[in-house]
Amino acid sequence: MSLSLVGFVYILSIVAFILGLKRLASPKTAPAGNLIGAFGMGLAVLATIVTWSSHGVDVSVRHNLVWIFVVMALASAVGWVLAKKIEMTAMPQLVAAFNAFGGLASAFVALGEVTHAQAHPGIEHITGSVPAVAALSVIIGAITFTGSFVAFAKLQGMINTAPVTFPGIRWVNGALLLVSLVLTVVFATNMDNQGWVWAVLPFALVLGWTATNAIGGADMPVVVALLNSFSGIAASAAGYVTDNEPLVVAGALVGASGIILTAIMCRGMNRTLAHVLFAAFGTADSAGGGGSGAGGPARTVRNFTPEDGAILLANARSVIVVPGYGLAVAQAQHNVRELADLLIAKGVDVKYAIHPVAGRMPGHMNVLLAEANVPYDQLLDLDQVNPYFETADVALVIGANDVVNPSARSDPSSPIYGMPILDADKARNVIILKRSLGTGFAGTDNELFFDPKTMMLFGDAKKTVLALVSEVKAL
Repeated sequence: MSLSLVGFVYILSIVAFILGLKRLASPKTAPAGNLIGAFGMGLAVLATIVTWSSHGVDVSVRHNLVWIFVVMALASAVGWVLAKKIEMTAMPQLVAAFNAFGGLASAFVALGEVTHAQAHPGIEHITGSVPAVAALSVIIGAITFTGSFVAFAKLQGMINTAPVTFPGIRWVNGALLLVSLVLTVVFATNMDNQGWVWAVLPFALVLGWTATNAIGGADMPVVVALLNSFSGIAASAAGYVTDNEPLVVAGALVGASGIILTAIMCRGMNRTLAHVLFAAFGTADSAGGGGSGAGGPARTVRNFTPEDGAILLANARSVIVVPGYGLAVAQAQHNVRELADLLIAKGVDVKYAIHPVAGRMPGHMNVLLAEANVPYDQLLDLDQVNPYFETADVALVIGANDVVNPSARSDPSSPIYGMPILDADKARNVIILKRSLGTGFAGTDNELFFDPKTMMLFGDAKKTVLALVSEVKAL
């Protein structure tokens, strides 16, 4: 393949990346966007392998190609199995794992390029800003690797979801970052000794672990988005080091979109990124009052049956469904769609209220409901749907907690005070499907549970929704 043809293929792959990312902006076009992006990546990988194998810098190049294709085949098989087997509730963990391996791959690509260049001084030599960029790719990639696996473990419940800190942790993290940057400068000014860039790796790995472990489970959606951006930045840096244009562009697209998504998530929580990273917020293990308030008098809730809820829903003119992580855990999205279809057939206007941080990753509820073929025009984000609550007859809250907690507006002492919420409490009636009165990730009581107009339906969300479906059919 000639160099001009390789350049043309690279341009095609870059265009495919951009078009694919554009189509990922909507659930309706996202499947096509994935295919277009995958096609572009296939083109880029093929052109890169052809270019690399034609250099002839090593007699073992063609032998190594066999191993490259073997590894690609094995990795593709693993990806296929994961895509088929992973439940929607585990999708955030899968995204975190992908971020981790993406970061590690970028770090090793940069390290490999440095090692290769110094092993063949007569053929290649890294000069200019390349050594510093290589070290930065190692730093960001290593931080992404361990940080993403901490996020994975917290989301999976394998480790304590509460912030894990110790006295002076910020000084320790600052020292780890400073040492990593100093080693980068030393390597950039002493390129003949690759040991300096390898020395960066352990400090960055430890930094990724300690920095992420100090963040609570409630902030993991933001952290996953940020680490996704880091993986893109590391990949773009690795592309610069290897002089691979598609990798530079692909990494830049991932890095930029991840930063934008992180900003959107922070805005959805009304918190700054610095507060997310350094405030140690979100202790899933902290115990809320569970119905009594913090030291206050005991309060009661209204416990109703599915029959009561079905009567209220069937006689409503408008219903707004508020999905949360409990819906994902119960895998009740298809049953909720069935319930909505029954209500629509009775002339009820049904909308879905999507909070930007509902679930455990950005867009979690959108993907979940799209899987159940919920019409896209029924999915409304926070700003779109909040004006409708005041005229809604019923707000049906399924497994959501913090995102509908009125204390975010009224209680300055609440850890979620100031966070924009869905105005479910402004509906004429509220039906909440929950397993218990347990707190959300913020570890605070939900005032909506004790509102006189709230009907609590306790139990597994899927079983409760199925009971509602049965009762609505019987009316």
